[in-house]
Amino acid sequence: MFLAAEERDITTIIGGIAPDWGPFATLGNEARTMVQVIMALAIIICLAIAIWGAAKQRIGATAMRDTFSAEQGKGLIVAGLTGVFIIGSLGTLFTIVYGMAV
Repeated sequence: MFLAAEERDITTIIGGIAPDWGPFATLGNEARTMVQVIMALAIIICLAIAIWGAAKQRIGATAMRDTFSAEQGKGLIVAGLTGVFIIGSLGTLFTIVYGMAV
């Protein structure tokens, strides 16, 4: 059995947003850190959009009885979570595309 947390290293768990693969492997440490920061900020922004959508859906559906606001909230939730998924899987996508090009 393989446990991801067995090594006690956080990079094993969040290695998807740490660009040590493909074309990013040739970058310097500073550039790699900047890419990590940008990807982490993008994930935080997408989660904030999803939270805003959940609040908008809840407030629109219950307090204001506004179905349009509730539908907008659903769209924001889906958009935010989709963004998190896409950013989280960029490591796999870049590795596949870079491997096919080389």
